[in-house]
Amino acid sequence: MLLQGKVAIITGAASARGIGRATATTFAQHGAHVVIIDLDESAARDAAASLGEGHLGLAANVADEAQVQQAVAKVIEHYGRIDVLINNAGITQPLKTLDIRPSDYDKVLDVSLRGTLLMSQAVIPLMRQQSAGSIVCMSSVSAQRGGGIFGGPHYSAAKAGVLGLGKAMARELGPDNIRVNSITPGLIHTDITGGLMQDERRHAIIEGIPLGRLGAAQDVANAALFLASDLSSYLTGITLDVNGGMLIH
Repeated sequence: MLLQGKVAIITGAASARGIGRATATTFAQHGAHVVIIDLDESAARDAAASLGEGHLGLAANVADEAQVQQAVAKVIEHYGRIDVLINNAGITQPLKTLDIRPSDYDKVLDVSLRGTLLMSQAVIPLMRQQSAGSIVCMSSVSAQRGGGIFGGPHYSAAKAGVLGLGKAMARELGPDNIRVNSITPGLIHTDITGGLMQDERRHAIIEGIPLGRLGAAQDVANAALFLASDLSSYLTGITLDVNGGMLIH
């Protein structure tokens, strides 16, 4: 039980087969009180209920400061503490550079980058009072290799921004004993990616992955568990690659 009694917020975790839900399930199995924050309140509540007793589902747009502050206030009122934040919420669009409209840019950057900042800002004051906390920022191999399989350049930019933000926060918050680390998943098999790949394309992608398979949401959840727990107590400001060797650098 690596997270026994800890309170962990996970954003964007309502989807049944996404990275966020796998992380929520794993955290609950390790004794955490899990708070799922998602746009859809009923889906968030159902997802929290599926974990068993002692968990919470809340609605908030992570790109809306007022909604974020209200949701975090409810968490504090309910549990009295926050130990872990997993900034998982994000969206992608398969657009080329010249096809990106300002509205596309705003949508992708707002959720991934602004959302990571706003959620972190909301939990940091309490973590400072506790003199303890772990924040995990979900980036992407797309930020490292200059484009992924599905995400456009604005998605790469957003996820690269997440890496820079995470490192800067780690440096600033280290004296408060708040650790901030990032995960860069490779191609993970989820509802989103599964519907976009045909068998021929899947085989071509797998040929470029040394471990010979697509990632599973559980692979990323395990990495998040490591960074959330005391197993990584001397790690901050790191980028943890979970890509099967797709990018070795």
